[in-house]
Amino acid sequence: MFEFTVAATNGAARAGTLTLPHGTVHTPCFMPVGTQGTVRALSPLDLEAAGAEIVLANTYHLHVRPGEDTVAALGGLHRFMAWNRPLLTDSGGFQVFSLEAFRRVDDDGVEFQSHVDGGVRRLTPERAVDIQWALGADVAMALDHVVSGTASRAEVEAALHRTGRWLERAGTRHGELAAAAPERQTLWPILQGGTHADVRATALAATLDAGQWTGIAVGGLAVGEPNDVMHTVVETLEPSLPRGVPRYLMGVGFPEDLLHAVARGMDLFDCVAPTRNGRNGSAYTPDGPLNIRNAAHRQDPGPLDLTCDCETCRSYSRGYLRHLFLAEELLVLRLLSLHNVRFLVRLMHQAREHVLDGTFDPWYREWVTRYRARGES
Repeated sequence: MFEFTVAATNGAARAGTLTLPHGTVHTPCFMPVGTQGTVRALSPLDLEAAGAEIVLANTYHLHVRPGEDTVAALGGLHRFMAWNRPLLTDSGGFQVFSLEAFRRVDDDGVEFQSHVDGGVRRLTPERAVDIQWALGADVAMALDHVVSGTASRAEVEAALHRTGRWLERAGTRHGELAAAAPERQTLWPILQGGTHADVRATALAATLDAGQWTGIAVGGLAVGEPNDVMHTVVETLEPSLPRGVPRYLMGVGFPEDLLHAVARGMDLFDCVAPTRNGRNGSAYTPDGPLNIRNAAHRQDPGPLDLTCDCETCRSYSRGYLRHLFLAEELLVLRLLSLHNVRFLVRLMHQAREHVLDGTFDPWYREWVTRYRARGES
């Protein structure tokens, strides 16, 4: 049930197929983020129309509200959010990291103050597994200790060792739960190590020694370090990553960064960027991001992107979308978000096709050059 096959490679870039309990995911693949059991402004039907094959939901937020017991009582997360395709749940580690002033980390776990009711809660590696098991996602992530991309080497190493100890505990707990239902859910580890190549190598070796994983995530990037540093870390790490499992680069979702990561052997990605940017009037195009608020679009009859097949581009002009945005009409939030999600899903599909036919590298370089050259501010 948890199978991954690589159909083709082109340099480090890969085209694969990931089989999960609720369906098949073709990689490289972008996962829209449904933090609280919904991708903001979009319905499950919108996501299906955009071609999304897997959605990410967040353990921390669903634990705080409405609670995993409520989700389980209502049939599990797939039924709760009316999404019948694969789901991945984050461990909650990144969200706790973002609550720096309201949390305390120790070797047992994390104590934090809920952003909803102010109550003090505790998240341990075992508790994170229990919550995700109750939610019922296809893929659960082990709890990790996230630090800033600018953290000192000492901080990075301490977080790395703690993440390793937490992984052992998470693996034990998940094994206990999955013993009676091994086809229900799989657990993936998260590699930490900051921007230090040797620390990352140590983390990878320890992670691979800790279990037989069906996938592996690279975390602790896209958290404040320069983009070129992130690309270098991934490129350095890639030759040591196992060939036969999907590689998930966490928190990456801008078009150029996605392609740089695919070129460096990554398979899965997630980010709130497409919907957040859409809600702020920014649309992805092959010529760079487009700001729909700009006066140049006032009487423009053309679509956001002539090459795009989404509902927004098939039906509405730039002039109309600008009008909706300036009039603060809610429809525009959906239309721009839908376009941006479809854009990234299509981009990953295009990357896959070029890997399969052996033309990824020249296509990727040409695409990035065009995107950089003509984007609006």
